[in-house]
Amino acid sequence: MQEATGTTVLGDFADRRFTYAGTTSTFSRRDGHFVVTTDGPDGRLADYEVKYTFGVAPLQQYLVEVPDGRLQALPFAWDTRPATEGGQRWFHLYPDQGLNHRDPLHWTRPDQNWNWMCAECHSTGLVRGYDLARNAYDTTWKEINVACEACHGPGSRHVAWAEGSRDGRPAGAGERGDPRLTVRLDERRGASWQVDPVSRRPVRSRPRSSRREIDTCGICHSRRAPLGDGPLRPGGQLLDTHDPSLLSDGLYFADGQQLDEVYTYGSFLQSRMYAHGVTCSDCHEPHGGTLRFPGNAVCTQCHVADTYDVAGHTMHPQGSPGARCVECHMPARTYMVVDDRHDHSLRIPRPDLSERFGVPHACERCHRDRGARWATDAIRRTFGAARPAAGFVEALHAARTGAPGSRDALAALAADEQASVIARATALAGLRHAATPAARAAIHSALGAADPLLRAAAAEALLSLDPAARVELAMPLLDDPVKAVRLKAARALAPVKVDAIDSATRERVVAAFAEFVSAQQSLGERPEAHMNLAAFHAARGDEASADAEYRTALRLQPWFVPAYLNLADRHRARGREMEAEAILLEGLRRVPGDGDLSHALGLLRVRQGRRAEALDLLRRSAGARPGNVRYAYVYAVALREAGRLADALSTLETALTRSPHDPDLLYAAALYAGEAGRRADARTFAQRFAAAAPGDPRLRGLERARGAR
Repeated sequence: MQEATGTTVLGDFADRRFTYAGTTSTFSRRDGHFVVTTDGPDGRLADYEVKYTFGVAPLQQYLVEVPDGRLQALPFAWDTRPATEGGQRWFHLYPDQGLNHRDPLHWTRPDQNWNWMCAECHSTGLVRGYDLARNAYDTTWKEINVACEACHGPGSRHVAWAEGSRDGRPAGAGERGDPRLTVRLDERRGASWQVDPVSRRPVRSRPRSSRREIDTCGICHSRRAPLGDGPLRPGGQLLDTHDPSLLSDGLYFADGQQLDEVYTYGSFLQSRMYAHGVTCSDCHEPHGGTLRFPGNAVCTQCHVADTYDVAGHTMHPQGSPGARCVECHMPARTYMVVDDRHDHSLRIPRPDLSERFGVPHACERCHRDRGARWATDAIRRTFGAARPAAGFVEALHAARTGAPGSRDALAALAADEQASVIARATALAGLRHAATPAARAAIHSALGAADPLLRAAAAEALLSLDPAARVELAMPLLDDPVKAVRLKAARALAPVKVDAIDSATRERVVAAFAEFVSAQQSLGERPEAHMNLAAFHAARGDEASADAEYRTALRLQPWFVPAYLNLADRHRARGREMEAEAILLEGLRRVPGDGDLSHALGLLRVRQGRRAEALDLLRRSAGARPGNVRYAYVYAVALREAGRLADALSTLETALTRSPHDPDLLYAAALYAGEAGRRADARTFAQRFAAAAPGDPRLRGLERARGAR
């Protein structure tokens, strides 16, 4: 990040024009200033002065200042690549979405706000300084870009050491007894990589004893949510300042490959490299921003070149693009239109898993005209038919598709000490709604795990248990040394009646509750924080505060659908249908056609007996959210009740192509096929239902229905 000057601005501001979604924007220079004329928050063209540049290669963005202390990132970026590579042009960061000023992703909206979305990782000593009462920022920083203290902490000890060393006087010692830096990232010091003479694989001369460097890098190189405001104080414990994302659907493929923009941390934690002691700076030179060695040499500093950097291993001619280690083991995915980022899970190419689970594989990036079967056969011809175990993809894929036994598979993954910690934590998160004995055992075991990522995931999974069961399990976590774990434990204990416990325990619980509330309040610019507070207050029985937090979320972002849904549902539970209806209608006015709001209003219309309106709304919700098969199921039920049995069956069959193991879909399909006289189909659906939900009492009803026919 730099101030916008003739030197730092790389884009062409010579009255260049760019048209997007029917709006033509202009980039110009006026009296030494850089100005962009584009659509503002009301959709009208206005002039905006560029205050800062953001980034250098392969693209540069531009920040403008708007009222209330906000800096917003414009949607246009300058492609800084050479023209021969397609660069030296303006482009839109959402080229295919046709955004206008009403869209949440429009550049004037909070999701493009620098203070929240960008500043923490691009500046040093940042304090966002958000004031909820004014809905305004007073953001400050020590340095405008990433400087020494962003990674090494306060530099005063370093200065004292430097000054003291001149006359031989000792200076105050920093962390781990080092007098020079508050946080010294020295995990590589005294360690080397050697080749095992038998396996020919690299071995670290001594085990890595901490993850201080990896977690310090992960502060910014991860998909994560902050746990508060204030200058980052690196110290090697990411979960003290942030809550990193797990291998969630929509962020990662089921085998852990990057899908959305997840950066590096979550990928690297899956890798064998991480498990065997590799740190970020084994490959990267952190101060110069370069690799330790060029090309394959960065890999052969540890891996034997005459074994791995040869055509017999790479399956490509020496020196060709396909012979680069990263092409197969770190395939890139393009983000922000032009920015290729390598997957840091450093996995073996597995096109055979693509055949089974639909995940991508490295070969398809270049061999687009060949399928996964061709790639699988090619690898088998070179390396033999034996392949390593599939790993956690089977469990995560089963959970995502609702396959029979998926909960037991998640419980087994959570307990598997040979699996990567982040995969185990993801499995624990998936057990949040599973009340099976295996799930409970896995959660209970992980609460005492050494890794805080496991403890945090287990603490969140406690929400699947009844409040009484949570008390015994979550209470010890209130004293956990890691903030993320304590916050999740406090959330799990929200229903606890404080007055009913002894005074010593009461003090710990009250302190934990205060820390949770304070953490959420420090994130007050985000509606998600107020949703968290609303859920916490509701669990505490404080109905007024819960409603107020939902209202605050909607005041900050009137298009924030979850707040409408939750607030309407709270009114419904109190029997106040008119208030619930008004909230849902307001939500649909703000977010026309939203599938979730349409579904909720459709159910409300059913309760009101307004069947025709309900059917139309449920149709819209199923169409708007095809991935939500629950909406398809409800719509099918409504179709059947309206006498449209064939349409109901068609809806169910379409939904089953997306979720083939869903018990509700299969049960309804079996029942409706029988009613339609499609006996063979009814038997098939019933068999699939029995396999997906063994022991489900509805099986007896299907058998009786078949017997009656």
